[in-house]
Amino acid sequence: MPFETANAGTDDDDLTALVGSRLCHDLISPIGAIGNGVELLSMTGDTPGPELELITQSVAAANARVKFFRVAFGRAGAEQQLGEAEVAGMLGELSAQSRLDYEWKVPGDAPRTEVKLAFLAMLCLETALPFGGTLRALPCGDGWMITARSEKARPNREVFAVLDGAQMELTPARVQFAMLPREAARQGRRLDWSVDTEGGTIAF
Repeated sequence: MPFETANAGTDDDDLTALVGSRLCHDLISPIGAIGNGVELLSMTGDTPGPELELITQSVAAANARVKFFRVAFGRAGAEQQLGEAEVAGMLGELSAQSRLDYEWKVPGDAPRTEVKLAFLAMLCLETALPFGGTLRALPCGDGWMITARSEKARPNREVFAVLDGAQMELTPARVQFAMLPREAARQGRRLDWSVDTEGGTIAF
């Protein structure tokens, strides 16, 4: 009788998403606990020192990034929806702790699967804005367009070519370039992208 494992019906992409969801889920609680501890310390009446301010900022940045990663790398159910205010709030928290501004211009609720694609696209376009800039998600016909704008954009065209199937060894910081086209294919979406000295766009 053939040996069957518990994940026999789970493909590699699903396993990757489950790992992402698990890591982000387990990190949210301790980060939140640290934040609560910092808040209690600030209520003691003493003037907060630079050390406490640094911890507060670091906790806020980590919390915002983990929430973002949970959508980008975690599992997205076909029926799950994310509200406009929820996504905009998530990106607002991220903007407050970053040199980048993240703008959500998509009205109404959106399928989590599509928000996942948008966040992966933002992660790709982030790499073109090493000196800061603006990332914006917009509706485009029946799909979406993610734009990146900066006066000092530095896109690496060789890396972006991975979105078209080009082969190159990716670092952990660039794993989104491999994940975005795979997720787009799973959803039956075609990727279009362009980059220049002012930023770039990814549409799907």
